Amino acid sequence: MSYLLGVVLFALAILISVSLHEAGHMVTAKAFGMKVTRYFVGFGPTLWSFRRGETEYGLKGIPLGGFCKIVGMTPQDDDVDPADEPRAMWRFPVWKRTIVMSAGSVTHFVLAIGALWIIAITAGLPNPNFPSTEAAIRQEPAVIQLSECVVPENTLRPCTDADPASPAAQAQLRNGDRITSVNGTPVDNYGQLLTTLRALKPGDTAQIAYVRDGQPATTSTVLAQTQRPPLDDPQGAVAPVAALGVGLVPSTPTRIEYGPVAAVGATADFTGDMAVNTYEAMKRIPQKVPALWTAITGGERDIDTPISVVGASRLGGEAVENEAWLLFFMLFVSLNFFIGVFNLLPLLPLDGGHIAIIWFERARSWLYAKLRRPDPGRVDYFKLMPFTYAVILIGGAFTLLTITADVVNPITLFSR
Repeated sequence: MSYLLGVVLFALAILISVSLHEAGHMVTAKAFGMKVTRYFVGFGPTLWSFRRGETEYGLKGIPLGGFCKIVGMTPQDDDVDPADEPRAMWRFPVWKRTIVMSAGSVTHFVLAIGALWIIAITAGLPNPNFPSTEAAIRQEPAVIQLSECVVPENTLRPCTDADPASPAAQAQLRNGDRITSVNGTPVDNYGQLLTTLRALKPGDTAQIAYVRDGQPATTSTVLAQTQRPPLDDPQGAVAPVAALGVGLVPSTPTRIEYGPVAAVGATADFTGDMAVNTYEAMKRIPQKVPALWTAITGGERDIDTPISVVGASRLGGEAVENEAWLLFFMLFVSLNFFIGVFNLLPLLPLDGGHIAIIWFERARSWLYAKLRRPDPGRVDYFKLMPFTYAVILIGGAFTLLTITADVVNPITLFSR
């Protein structure tokens, strides 16, 4: 039930975000005097609507987005009433049209950054100094955090009654203890602890020396069994290995909480990193298409492959099911930021495509004026329709591909 609740909540959050995207277009258009005739949440048959002033507001039967109708978005629009010609969008100055067309993406950025700021002061943002590579993690002191159990398979999931208890907990070890040796083999860091444990077998007895509150002590326990890939090949085949049932407590905190003022700078820094990561992820999208096809046809799903709204909602459901609310909200942040950036790509029918045409017209008019030639006028959108249809076709095919992968072979962060 909690999983379904999470799916519904995340899907609702996406719907609200997209609806606010369209509201951004509508509010800015109205503020500049453009005529907005319709604002609807959803597509398909109208369920309910009302009119206020010159605009009809309402809900439609398919809750997969929303739209607003601004009169005269292009000079080729043939449904403009002669009385509305002075208020047609294409007649307004370039800067006003740019603001209106970018308002949707700006809305997504505001939602993402606002959520990040709240996260920064409540749960904290990732520590930029936290060791991020496997090599750096293994150089950390072997200060342990006890697991509740040892999961026999190589997966992340909550403990069950059938799982063996943590051998470290049975040995009366505690969170924050620093292990210094195992069976007489010195342990200087977490990497050496892993290497020493891998040299043993499940069921072996381990004599453990540790330091607690500055005082050395020893204990012993029988090692459990789990499945792991080789230490030097994380993508290799898993095999049974000995497990102590501990994780690492890094010497630096994984997250840092900020005050309301300091959170502004931290949020800005994190947003900059997120922009770089989003750009890199978008560059890799064409390379990931074969991996998506492999996932659909029975292969393993690469966790780095793109996901659709369906996949994001499923991850939101997993987050709620496992009470990982921070993950839920970070997914919301990431998705809004990605939609905001993607929508600004200079491709029709995206908002970025309209903005690109607006500024192309402006640059061309300026150049022709310098050359003392007649202004060539507005771009003919009809001539761009083949290119627009190609973008729609490719985008639709890619969306169908990701949705199919998310249905038949979804990415999972927790074992259900």
